[in-house]
Amino acid sequence: MSTPLRLKELTNKEELLTGGHRLCAGCGAPIAVRQIFLALDVPVVASNATGCLEVSTTIYPYTAWKIPWIHSAFENAAATISGVEAMYKSLKRKGKIDRKIKFIAFGGDGGTYDIGLQSLSGAMERRHDIVYICYDNGAYMNTGIQRSSATPLGANTTTSPAGTVIPGKLQPRKNLTKIMAAHNIPYSAQASPHNWRDLMTKVRKAVEIDGPAFINIFAHCNRGWRTPTNTAIQDSRLAVETCFWPLYEYDNGRLTVNYKPKEKKPVTEFLKTQGRFKHLFRPGNEDLLREIQENVDREWNALLREEALQSSAESS
Repeated sequence: MSTPLRLKELTNKEELLTGGHRLCAGCGAPIAVRQIFLALDVPVVASNATGCLEVSTTIYPYTAWKIPWIHSAFENAAATISGVEAMYKSLKRKGKIDRKIKFIAFGGDGGTYDIGLQSLSGAMERRHDIVYICYDNGAYMNTGIQRSSATPLGANTTTSPAGTVIPGKLQPRKNLTKIMAAHNIPYSAQASPHNWRDLMTKVRKAVEIDGPAFINIFAHCNRGWRTPTNTAIQDSRLAVETCFWPLYEYDNGRLTVNYKPKEKKPVTEFLKTQGRFKHLFRPGNEDLLREIQENVDREWNALLREEALQSSAESS
């Protein structure tokens, strides 16, 4: 049984991702990873896909990780941790290991939504007892801010440059959390580091489950988003308050929307904080702003309808 999430006790726990790494000041990824580790009450082994989190925390010969940690290629963090988990089960059957260990894979949206989707889908379908955590910063930030399938509609990236030819990325972002839920895994969720209690509760649920789990975490990137270095939590909160990034979970197939804003803000409140969207506020892009808002509204309303229909079915 996990210990309660009491802030005072959590601040006294050992940090398993140390300071001194070379991630950008204000990066959302290490904030999320520190919260993840503080939520854990069991030893873990992690694999990490190539990306910002990996290259900036393991500059040879140094490492910021105080756990067993494996660097995987861009595309196979889920396959790597699946193999480690399979070996662990084999050693337990042989009586060579008798303690509980959990297995976590970390990947950015490029290594999760795109390049690593095949190995992630396979690991989920095979029902490995792992937790896959995506830190979603909306582009291939480590290699030059190229668009990924997690990049929002209209965002300016180096491969979807806003200009006279196109107004930024032309396609809406992929809903990977829903795709993972469609694998019928025990647990799939979205979280944001601005709401540490919700994020850490979801991590504990995912780790305690016997079987595969997936958590998609909003990860601010001031370099790629063109924001100040001190707005990660503020912008994360706006993403949730505008319902651009809703907080929800599928627990054994049951959907729960974990947070419903009392007053849903227009998505422009989130977009206008970031330089990657500044072109959208110039004359001529009104239709694109309207489309972005319509997409957010449609997905949010679909979540609420699904939750309401489920509740209605359960009560009838």
